[in-house]
Amino acid sequence: MTSIWKIALGTASAMALASSASASELRDYALEMFAALPSTIPALKDNPVTPQKIDLGKALFFDPRMSASGVFSCNSCHNLATGGDDNMPTSIGHGWQKGPRNSPTVLNAVFNEAQFWDGRAADLAEQAKGPVQAGVEMANTPANVVATLNSMPQYQEWFKASFPGEDDPVTFDNFAKAIEAYEATLITPAPFDAFLNGDDNALTDEQKEGLALFMDTGCASCHNGVNIGGTGYFPFGLIEKPGADVLPPDDRGRFAVTETADDSYVFRAAPLRNIDQTAPYFHSGKVWDLKVAVAIMGTSQLGTELNDDEVDKIVAFLGSLTGEMPQVTYPVLPTETLDTPRPTGEVVPN
Repeated sequence: MTSIWKIALGTASAMALASSASASELRDYALEMFAALPSTIPALKDNPVTPQKIDLGKALFFDPRMSASGVFSCNSCHNLATGGDDNMPTSIGHGWQKGPRNSPTVLNAVFNEAQFWDGRAADLAEQAKGPVQAGVEMANTPANVVATLNSMPQYQEWFKASFPGEDDPVTFDNFAKAIEAYEATLITPAPFDAFLNGDDNALTDEQKEGLALFMDTGCASCHNGVNIGGTGYFPFGLIEKPGADVLPPDDRGRFAVTETADDSYVFRAAPLRNIDQTAPYFHSGKVWDLKVAVAIMGTSQLGTELNDDEVDKIVAFLGSLTGEMPQVTYPVLPTETLDTPRPTGEVVPN
């Protein structure tokens, strides 16, 4: 397999191929680093995906009663109408508190190696449990979630249909598995996928040149695979650390998970699909302009001062990663009963 460095330094660089309009050769290089989205829902570990489970997970994803206050749902921070995130520097949660990090998109998140910026959740099911219990987010407990679900006969029926054969299907684990099944459907095929699948005309000439630059400069050494990122952990500031306005000194990234000094300021490579829909950027949410974010990556990660033309072309390529959203119809949720736990603990901002 040709390495990215061979592409960058060899006699037949990707940029040369792009300029000669050799789309098939450019594609061959790209396929060594990237993969097109699959045409079917990916299989999940220990969690068979069924239509019933998807529908249940969708209801749970949109149901604010899964939070202690009855205000916040998964969709609050991973809004499917705004690129699968909330387009805020950091999310607003329980008691109108601000979270510590920018909310990643849920779109195509099933293809990430792990979830959260620091990779502390192995999969989407584990991830789904975190915000529900976080005091700064939904501030609930597993017991209260289960009590809420059991209080509504419709949810009981949906859990039985989704987890057949289980004596007690309404569990916190199954709650998370249902959300994982729904989120696995949130896949957005993009023009770049069409290009990888053989359509020479799926990308504009500028986007092809941007793809070539993305590979030649070394961007693809971290942002690769089917999600153009989402795998591997890298120091933010590998060559030159950004200022505290971009890299807050009090967030040491993966160090909080591993407690290993080498993991200070290390974060999972951000997946780049739909990236032009999900400003602001980086775990700090401090950069609103995608061009500025690309330039910062050039200096901090690659030691390269990208000129304006190069940045524009790379941003054009990133636009080819914006895909077609799955059709989302807002679900009609089960009705509360007198046994449904009442909202508690919400604080009105001053």
